Amino acid sequence: MENILFIETGMGIDVHGQDVNVASERAVTNAIHYNSMPGVRTMLPDNSLNNMHVYVKLAIPEDHDQLNEENIKALIPYGTVTVEVMNGGMATTSGIYLEDQQDTNDLMYIVNAVVEVGY
Repeated sequence: MENILFIETGMGIDVHGQDVNVASERAVTNAIHYNSMPGVRTMLPDNSLNNMHVYVKLAIPEDHDQLNEENIKALIPYGTVTVEVMNGGMATTSGIYLEDQQDTNDLMYIVNAVVEVGY
């Protein structure tokens, strides 16, 4: 991306179930949920939201191969979305194993997200 206009950050947690998709989707939603960019269209080429590029970086502690990148992309309503996955975040004890919550162990997954918006 040649011109970065905004950088948003977020965190998501899956306390039970050890699902990197749940934690990642929550992290991206957290990053973009509290923002309104009313002037962004005027900053984009041809004043079009279709010319926006969104670069999502996810720091995931485990199970990178389990991530459904298409679900992450679907969280961004405009432009072209690219997803990058890297080591990071945290897998730490939730303090309890709950079989009825689909736990396979007592870990919770914490994912960090950075969402860069530009063109």
